[in-house]
Amino acid sequence: MAEPPSATTVAAEARARGAFVHTLQGDALRDKLAVLDGIATTLRFPDTFGRNLDALYDCLTDLSWLPAGEHVLIWVSATGLAERDPKAYLAIRSVLSDAQRALGPAGERADGRQFTAVVAAP
Repeated sequence: MAEPPSATTVAAEARARGAFVHTLQGDALRDKLAVLDGIATTLRFPDTFGRNLDALYDCLTDLSWLPAGEHVLIWVSATGLAERDPKAYLAIRSVLSDAQRALGPAGERADGRQFTAVVAAP
């Protein structure tokens, strides 16, 4: 398996193309709810966020409370969850990937919002 990219590099590249960077420090996030709450806090989800995978997808493919443009979520040190609960880790990664496909550069959102997720090394 390839080494994850450096968070610093990913952030610099995202900023260079004008994206908004949102960094989730995953070191201490060792269960599914902690990661969901961390993502919600990092991306300033509405208070109505349901703290489950369906709600995560819904919020990630909305982002209407954030400015228009590309939003890059950098999940740094995701190994805490990956090692403790691999099933939850893979489920969250799957939702991030699905949301990225739905709101990626090829998407045709009238409001110009795009979403990119990257799991990165510190």
